[in-house]
Amino acid sequence: MLKIGTLELKSRLILAPMAGVTDLPFRLLARRFGCEFAFIEMLNVRSLGHKSRRTLEMLTVDAQDRPLGVQILGKEPGFILKGLDVLRKYKFELLDFNSACPARKVVRRGEGAALMREPKKLQKLLKLIVKESPVPVTVKIRSGWDEKSINAREVALLAEDAGVSAVFIHGRTRMQEYGGNVEYGVIRKVKKALKIPLVASGDILSAQLAKRMFDETGCDGLAVARGALGNPWIFRQIEDFLKSGKLPPEPGKEEIVKVMLEHLRANTDFYPEDVGVMKFRRFFCCYTKGFRKVRPLREKVSRAKAKKEMEGIILGCKGLERVIPRQSAAKVPDILD
Repeated sequence: MLKIGTLELKSRLILAPMAGVTDLPFRLLARRFGCEFAFIEMLNVRSLGHKSRRTLEMLTVDAQDRPLGVQILGKEPGFILKGLDVLRKYKFELLDFNSACPARKVVRRGEGAALMREPKKLQKLLKLIVKESPVPVTVKIRSGWDEKSINAREVALLAEDAGVSAVFIHGRTRMQEYGGNVEYGVIRKVKKALKIPLVASGDILSAQLAKRMFDETGCDGLAVARGALGNPWIFRQIEDFLKSGKLPPEPGKEEIVKVMLEHLRANTDFYPEDVGVMKFRRFFCCYTKGFRKVRPLREKVSRAKAKKEMEGIILGCKGLERVIPRQSAAKVPDILD
């Protein structure tokens, strides 16, 4: 069980917010395979305050999409307050503040991981959010800005003092982005310092790596991000492995094709057809990791615009050989998490 403020979860696994990924079709698919709690895509408070159409569309949910978290990004108190005012009209169970995003366009504005360089400013923002939020507040941090400024423990303690209900930590610095090694030791030090729950992320790409994160850090929960791309099975696999110690079987080729078709159709039901197909393209590359001679199909996917065309390409995967474990295959494209 994972308890964050008033929120009580049976599972210790959370689907992390990912820009361009964790929309309603993706979240519902992940929930079918064992994901109990999910975040929507990260919301910029400026866009939220201006009631941008695209931003409000990201807040689309349905009855099965519960419990749910919202993550906001910003640095200016005025815009944060406007964003929170808009969010009052929506039902969700957890509010996370992002001070971990390493994207250049984000840190150039002094947002995301740039706030790791201004711990006191971050603390003031968190105090404001905790005061104004109707639901428990959490914060997402990194291990530091770079290897010479590992300050996750300090930042986490300031966040705890600000009243947050939990800390999420990605075990890399901003300068590492998604490369290099996850620093399990940094996460462990943060966990030992806090009285509130710590949820860890970074390289949760398989059941074995999930167990390693729990074992080496003592964290209370895991935020699964890139490991869920093209692999909604990961939630069930992790849970099974933690309970039994036995690795669950990988999904077969027929099941992967079936889930791809379901994901595509959910996309085209939710979005206009051309948009749904376009948004599915990146997922096709993730689903087909470990498939031999898949490049010609991926090239076709990059040009596909119609649902029928994409369905034909997906069905073409049945004739391919899958030769290596999916978690060991080609690198997943970088995503904001």
